[in-house]
This record gives sequence, C-alpha cells and structure tokens, in this order.
Amino acid sequence: MDTRVAVLSIIIEKDDSVDEVNELLHQYRRYIIGRMGIPYRERDLYIICISLDAPMDQINALSGALGRLDGVSAKASLAKH
Repeated sequence: MDTRVAVLSIIIEKDDSVDEVNELLHQYRRYIIGRMGIPYRERDLYIICISLDAPMDQINALSGALGRLDGVSAKASLAKH
C-alpha cells in the first residue's frame, strides 16, 4: 500500500460540528500519527492539526468529509514523497 505523509488543518466554527469531526477522526484513527487541538476562545472556534500517513484516497476522503460538515474547513498539505 502506497502511503503519503500529510498534515490536515481543520477549523471548526460551529460547536454543533465538534462531535461529527471527532467521529470522523475516530474512523480514520489507524492513519493518524498525531493530533493537536487548540480551542481559540477569543474567536469562538477550534483549530485542529492532524498528522497522517495514509493512502492518497483516504486523505482526500477524510478531508472532503470534514469539509462537507457545517461550519468546518479542512485543508491537506502533503509531503513531496
């Protein structure tokens, strides 16, 4: 299985979406290397950074599923190799 190392940046602007984000991350847990979450209380949002080692289709699937959630933005950055 050919995998890529990626960093997935997630911004949650609606509290109602937090549980759905955590459920998706739980579903992809086998690919997660590490996770850092920062509640930014002054702006009433959450910032999460996920490090992944996963097949490209799984990275795209997770990023897309997160981006479809209400009040959630997600963007993946990939290592060159």
